[in-house]
Amino acid sequence: MMNSLVPEFQVFFNDHTTNDFNMLFKSLPQNRPYYAVGVPGSFYGRIFPNASIHVVHSSFSLHWLSRVPKQVVDRNSPAWNKGRIQYSNSTDEVVRAYEAQFAEDMECFLHARAQEIVHGGLMVIIIPGRPNGSSHSDSVANATLLLLGSCLVDMAKEGVLLEEKVDSFNLPMYYMSPQELEAAVEQNGFFSIERLEYLPRVPVDDTVSEQLASHLRAALEGLIKQQFGEEILDELFDRYRKKVEEQLSILEIESGKPTHFLAALKRKAN
Repeated sequence: MMNSLVPEFQVFFNDHTTNDFNMLFKSLPQNRPYYAVGVPGSFYGRIFPNASIHVVHSSFSLHWLSRVPKQVVDRNSPAWNKGRIQYSNSTDEVVRAYEAQFAEDMECFLHARAQEIVHGGLMVIIIPGRPNGSSHSDSVANATLLLLGSCLVDMAKEGVLLEEKVDSFNLPMYYMSPQELEAAVEQNGFFSIERLEYLPRVPVDDTVSEQLASHLRAALEGLIKQQFGEEILDELFDRYRKKVEEQLSILEIESGKPTHFLAALKRKAN
């Protein structure tokens, strides 16, 4: 009916230009009650017109940084991250470089969304992170990435990979705490936090090694293939799966503590 009280919805799907939007569109239900649009580009910059969006939802995305901190791949920098692929269990200089990149990126993200969201609009975010008060090295997510890095180091020692390739490979990922999100929102000043809560942890079962290997491969395959070539992927993730099986205790680092959290932010009227 032309005078229906049910509003029409338009949903904008955002992703990097290198990702396959055609696959996304093919997976959408044909009888969907909304109009779908793909918007390519990094969400660390502007992607929508001023005051044009009412609700933003970001799920399992904000742990990706806009880039690897430049210092960690500079051989002449005190923050050169030789022999590691991320910041946990690394030097203070490396940790500070990642923390600085996270702070810069979050300010860009919040500033861009503040311009795009209407006053009173909402932003709902699901974030893989770490509990307040925990160290970076105690994070389950970082612990699993350390295992992946150790597999690459092993392969370099065995001559399967070049050591220089491993030394120059770092992941643009950072796992924030709720307190860090609160600090970023306060500094930005355009949003109020309406809700902030941990999400329940998924129980670990006998298939966890396969699940982790499949999940990590889906997330990182593109970056790894670009750095090392496609031919190492099967061997790398088979090694990773076996290491997870041997060291299942890493998944109990924060036993009983949730590591994912949900935040609902409201755009202020200022």
